[in-house]
Amino acid sequence: MKVLTWILQVLLALAMLGAGAMKLMTPVEEIVASGEHMAWAAAVPAWLVKFIGAAELTGGIGLLLPSLLRIRPKLSVLAAYGIVTIMVLAAIFHIVRGEYPAILSNVIFGGIAGFVAWARTHKVPIAAK
Repeated sequence: MKVLTWILQVLLALAMLGAGAMKLMTPVEEIVASGEHMAWAAAVPAWLVKFIGAAELTGGIGLLLPSLLRIRPKLSVLAAYGIVTIMVLAAIFHIVRGEYPAILSNVIFGGIAGFVAWARTHKVPIAAK
């Protein structure tokens, strides 16, 4: 369980870091043009795309640093719950827009984040220094 939780925690963090960095560093016009899966970015203000990117980036950092450094590791649990929240809101947004295929990734990432939060709270918590 410990190894599985670490693997999922690191993979989720890398996904959030990558997605967040892309949204923060890429102009919104390029994000929209990058493909059908990012067409939603044209429907929201540019600041919201950047805000979502910042939330994903900080979520990815929060998943890793407190746990790796063992400094307030409960913050990783809060980061995981934050990612669950982001994914629930994203799924609702995609449902409203009728973008049903996009919801699968929200469910997967939200499920992984929920599992990490549960595991780090109940099964394999990390002790603080």
